[in-house]
Amino acid sequence: MNLELRHLRVVCAIAETGSVTKAASTLGLAQPALTAQLQRIERTLGGPLFERDRRGARPTALGELVLSRARVLLPAMQGLQDEAARLAGADSTPARYRFGGVNSPILGRLVHRLAAAHPQAQITTYASWSADELAQLVGGGRMDYALVGVCGDSLPPTGHGLTWREVAMEPVQVLLPEGHPMVERDEVRLVDLRGEQWVAAPGDGCFGDCFAAACARDGFTPSKMYEADVRGCVDMVEAGAAVALCQATFRPVPGLVTRRLVGTPLRWRLMLGWHPDSAGAGFAGEVLDTAVSAYTDSLAAHPDYLAWLLRHPEFGVRRPAPAGPAPGGAGSGVRIA
Repeated sequence: MNLELRHLRVVCAIAETGSVTKAASTLGLAQPALTAQLQRIERTLGGPLFERDRRGARPTALGELVLSRARVLLPAMQGLQDEAARLAGADSTPARYRFGGVNSPILGRLVHRLAAAHPQAQITTYASWSADELAQLVGGGRMDYALVGVCGDSLPPTGHGLTWREVAMEPVQVLLPEGHPMVERDEVRLVDLRGEQWVAAPGDGCFGDCFAAACARDGFTPSKMYEADVRGCVDMVEAGAAVALCQATFRPVPGLVTRRLVGTPLRWRLMLGWHPDSAGAGFAGEVLDTAVSAYTDSLAAHPDYLAWLLRHPEFGVRRPAPAGPAPGGAGSGVRIA
C-alpha cells in the first residue's frame, strides 16, 4: 500500500482525539474500519504508531515522526489547493497583487488597505525610476498594476496596450528649508526662485519639458541641477544646498516646508495602469477605488492643502473613475480616463 494524504489525516485525527473510537466519530467512519485502516498504515510504515490501552492512544516514537511530517504536509497541501482554486477563478478574490511604483505617495496606504481586505492574497511591490519600465512589466504580465505620475497633460507610457485611469491631480509644490526667506509667503512665484540650485530624483518627473517650459514662460533658465535619490534630495534641501519640486502630498519632514507655486504652473497626475487582458483587469475597479481612498487618507497629514482643495475642486480626486472599458480602442496603445 502506498501512503496517501488521507492516511496522514487518520494519524492526525487519532493523535488529536487521543482515541481510535473518538477519531472514527470525527472522521465519520466505523470504529472497526478505522482500526483496520490504522493497521494497514502501520504495516506500510514498519511499526506501531500508537500505544493503545484503556486510557486511549498515545504516539510512539515512530508515530511522533509521522505526526511531525503530517503537520507540515497537510497544511501545505491545503494551501496549494486553495491557491490553485483562486488562480483558476474559483474564488471571488485575486490570489495576488503585484504593484510597480515610481515615487508614489500612496503605495503604502494602498498596500495596507488591500492587505486588510484580502489577508490571504500575496502582495508584492517593485520600485523603478522609469514609468516606461513599469508599463513594460505590466504589459508583459510580470506586474499587475503600475502607479506612475505624469506632468500636466502628458500621456503615461504608451506602446504597451495598458488601460490608464487618473487617481488624482495635484499642484506641484516647491520644497524649501525652513530658514529660506520665501517660507514667509503662502505661495511663491517661480520666477523668484530663478537664482536657486535645484535637486531632483532620477527618472521621470516635472524636471523635463514641463519645468523648463514653465521657467521659460517666466523669462529665465533654471540654474544648475543636482541629481540624488529621494533621501539625498531631502538632505540637500535641508542643508540649504538646493530647492526641489515635490508633490502636494509629500510627507512632512522636520526642517523642511512646502509652498505652492503662484498660478499652479505645474500639475502632477497620479495614474494607475493595467493590461485589459490580464487577470488583474478583473479586479482593477477595486484597486482603483482603493487607490482613491488611499489618496484621500494621505490628505489628513496636509490640512492646509486639504483646505486649498476645497476651494479648487479641479485638483485632487475630481470625479469617480469607472473601471470599465475606456476610450481609445484596442489599437490605440493607451486608454485614459
